[in-house]
Amino acid sequence: MKHTNIIPTLTLENPQEHEITLGLSSCLAGHNVRFNGGHTQSKLCLNTLSEHFNYMTFCPEVAAGFSTPRPTMRLQEDENKAVKLSYSTDPDSDVTQQLVDGYTPALNSFDQLDGYILMKNSPSCGLSRIKVYQENGMPKREMSQGLFAAALQETYPLMPIEEEGRLNDAHLYENFILRVYAHHNFRKEVLEQQSLNNLMHFHASYKYILLSQNQVLYKQLGQLLAHANKDQIGTLVDEYFTMFMKALSRPAPRKGHVNTLFHVFGYFKRQLSKSAKQSILRTIRQYQAGQLPLVTPLTLLQHYIEQFGNDYLRQQRYFAPYPQTLGLANHV
Repeated sequence: MKHTNIIPTLTLENPQEHEITLGLSSCLAGHNVRFNGGHTQSKLCLNTLSEHFNYMTFCPEVAAGFSTPRPTMRLQEDENKAVKLSYSTDPDSDVTQQLVDGYTPALNSFDQLDGYILMKNSPSCGLSRIKVYQENGMPKREMSQGLFAAALQETYPLMPIEEEGRLNDAHLYENFILRVYAHHNFRKEVLEQQSLNNLMHFHASYKYILLSQNQVLYKQLGQLLAHANKDQIGTLVDEYFTMFMKALSRPAPRKGHVNTLFHVFGYFKRQLSKSAKQSILRTIRQYQAGQLPLVTPLTLLQHYIEQFGNDYLRQQRYFAPYPQTLGLANHV
């Protein structure tokens, strides 16, 4: 694992150990940048995901010149109902612009990232559910995003971004990693060498993933490519990428996987013995009932694809959307 720490002068050194680089809140990397002078080191990020990703670490509050340790800060509603960043002990203070001026120069440095993991509950880095306090000192019912998290998402709307705490949910974790690899593959295979042929090939490899994730957008993406104009490849690629990442934006529903598994089974069921068919159908139905993890029917189908499948089935990333060593399909 290699870490690159963006400092306020934006001096970057990032020797590559892995192909994919993620942004990471510095406190999650074990850097002592929190308001109390400590960190919130993430075992998941440093012990597991570091086997697959490089990290570009960044703390917007340190980049903005706030001291470590420093007084706690929170999002505060001002007299015009606008949200500002204030010191918790001084609601009339306003350090919003200092934070914005600190993180804005760094935003352009994230264009080669394929995902970002943020610290939860932070008025700068929290992705969701951040309290906004009213003038009376009580939090509003409506919650917000941290200021840096909002700017990051606005600048890179298609980048997979998640809070580290939410990755404890197996389905959110699996979906985040799926999106990271999809984002990376699209950048390398389509964006860097834009052609209709490359886009078609990419789409073909992700068809079963799209089918399992979102059948409506699966059909819309197919229609988009059916009417593709190679002379407008730039517009086509942008439109496809937006719809593609939207299709992957939420964990696939169980019924989506079941439909896809049956779809795959249909390709070679006539070549199977009666007992093999019954075994596959029983396994899919057990997954459907929540009695088996996804990896079980996937592994069984892969076995028969190797025997009876074709090149179209073998190229499907549905069976290996990320390294199997992560073991994500064992828990969904």
